[in-house]
Amino acid sequence: MPVKDPKEVFVMMLSDLRRGAEHSTKIYQELSDLAQDKEIKEALTARGFVADSIVKRLDECFRLIGAQPAKLDGKLQEVFVEDFRRELATIESPEAKRLYILIKASHLMHLRHGEYVACIAAADITGHHGVAVLLETCLADKVAFVERTKRLIRERVLERVAQRVTA
Repeated sequence: MPVKDPKEVFVMMLSDLRRGAEHSTKIYQELSDLAQDKEIKEALTARGFVADSIVKRLDECFRLIGAQPAKLDGKLQEVFVEDFRRELATIESPEAKRLYILIKASHLMHLRHGEYVACIAAADITGHHGVAVLLETCLADKVAFVERTKRLIRERVLERVAQRVTA
């Protein structure tokens, strides 16, 4: 199907965000199920809850622009999950697994960050400033999770350094 105007590009981009948010909810649940550390598990479960609320805000964006999500066949997240599972299976150390899970969660969040920035610009270009506000709140949730993940990684590294110093 040919894309005829900026609004159609915007709908495609927004559709991809929505599909990604739905998949993120599932991915964070899977990551949470695999996490053995209670704090990481709790953080990932909370992230899944936030991802679900983002889906609802994205649905409101579609309502505001008078469109339905487009059917897309992108495979980026499926490849991400396949690679994640394969690589995680090769890691033996529980400590290394925890770190790997946090790093992959951070990778996923950085990818989504760029998509939100682009969609916010598209909302402004197409004159949907209310949609831009909703998208910015979604992005703020994403940024909060990235910052929290950085803190968890930093704490894990500091714990490991402290263990080596006392050993």
